[in-house]
Amino acid sequence: MHIHVNGDEAAAVSLDALEAAMQKHPWRGARHVLQHCQMMDAGLYQRAVDLGVCCNIFANHIWYFGDRHVAATLGPNAAARMNAVRTALDLGVRAAIHSDAPVTPLGPLFTAWCAVNRQTMRGATLGAPEQITVQEALRLITMGAAYTLRMDTEIGSIEPGKIADFAVLGEDPLAVDPIALKDVPVLGTVSGGVLHLL
Repeated sequence: MHIHVNGDEAAAVSLDALEAAMQKHPWRGARHVLQHCQMMDAGLYQRAVDLGVCCNIFANHIWYFGDRHVAATLGPNAAARMNAVRTALDLGVRAAIHSDAPVTPLGPLFTAWCAVNRQTMRGATLGAPEQITVQEALRLITMGAAYTLRMDTEIGSIEPGKIADFAVLGEDPLAVDPIALKDVPVLGTVSGGVLHLL
C-alpha cells in the first residue's frame, strides 16, 4: 500500500489500519509506504519503524508552501517541524524524499536541496533541526526511493546486476556548498548504456 498522508491524524489512522491488517494477515516485508508525511512527529515515525512502514517525505513542500503554512495555516512552531526528515532518519525509518510532481517540478537535486537546507521562498530556514546532510539526501533520492518501490535490487545504485542508468553531473554534489546543491549542472544521462547529453 502507498497511502497519502498529510496531517498527523491521517498518518495515525493509516498506521492503525496497517497494524490491524498486519495482525489479521501478516505479510513479512510488505514495505507499505506513507506518502508526504507532512505533519508526522517522532511518535508517528517510531510507529512506522515498529511496523516496518516506509515514509516518502515531500521535501519540496518546505520551499513551495513553507511561508504560507507559517503565515496562514500552521503557524511558525508547527510549520518548523513539518516534513521532518531528520527525525525520520534518526529513528531509523526506511525513507525517501520526493517532489510530488506535477504538484512541484520534478528535479531530484532540487528535492535534495530542499531537505538539506529547508529554505522557504522568502529565504527563511524553516526548522533547522530537521536539516539533513547532502550525502543523506542523495541516498534518499536514489536507494531510498528504490527501496520504497521494491526495486532496490534493480535500481538506485551502480553495482553489478543492476540497471546502470545514472546522471552525469558537472560538479561533485558532495564538494559544493550545500546551498548550491540545486545548481549542480546535469550534463546528461546514461540510459541503457547510451549517453544522452543535454
